[in-house]
Amino acid sequence: MKLVKYLVLPLAVLFLAGGCKKAAEAESPATVPGLPTHAQPKLPTAKIYLGAEVLDTELALNFEQEETGMMFRTNIQETDAMLFVLPYTMQASFWMKNCPESISAAYITPDGVIAEVHHLEQNDTNAVLSATANIRFVLETKEGWFARHNIGPGTVIRTEKGSLAGTFLRQ
Repeated sequence: MKLVKYLVLPLAVLFLAGGCKKAAEAESPATVPGLPTHAQPKLPTAKIYLGAEVLDTELALNFEQEETGMMFRTNIQETDAMLFVLPYTMQASFWMKNCPESISAAYITPDGVIAEVHHLEQNDTNAVLSATANIRFVLETKEGWFARHNIGPGTVIRTEKGSLAGTFLRQ
């Protein structure tokens, strides 16, 4: 439900430099080259396990899917989730451009452990950075889902096939 801003540092600098306009002056999504202009269809899913909780999670596995994420989606349900498999381990940076609903996001280490859980405010174009550069996955859910289900840092996430790394990183 946000745009991933991590692949090209110069592009991020251009976006930040251009992001100083007042809200009333901001360009519409259609006028910013390369930004998605509508919600993407539901992506392929996989079951993920967070302790006793199970989520049928959409998988954002390529740049276009990651860039669009949950942008433009409304009426996010308790069972809606999207897992972002980042191209490499990094300091994750997510924002909420064109996201009409707030969400919660877990920043996850390469070994599948939740390192941080963040609130991402609707339509906020300020990047929410991870505290470390050891993030390989991000899981987005309905706002407050992690707190309601007592899931937090230290929780290991697995799939039907095993670990996140074994499932998505071909290790």
